[in-house]
Amino acid sequence: MAKKSMVEREKKRQRLVEKYAAKRAALKEAANDESKPMEERFKARLELAKLPRNSAPSRLHNRCQLTGRPHAYYRKLKISRIMLRELGSNGKLPGIVKSSW
Repeated sequence: MAKKSMVEREKKRQRLVEKYAAKRAALKEAANDESKPMEERFKARLELAKLPRNSAPSRLHNRCQLTGRPHAYYRKLKISRIMLRELGSNGKLPGIVKSSW
């Protein structure tokens, strides 16, 4: 189990990303628009820099939904390899069987 503080920090980042997503997208579009004058584009970049750092989607890190583990994360299932094996062994994940030969 991951530290609760780290899991909560990740949840806080997720909320910030969702809160500022529209504003960030509008500013990025304005900054990358070649038809606008250079001053306007620069101003949009400055406004983008003023947004909270944790509101950037690249700051998010994938974590297991059950344990909060940040490593060995399966995106499709949103769980870590350890929980995948445990749930699969217990028969709680349909279609997953422990291999034997």
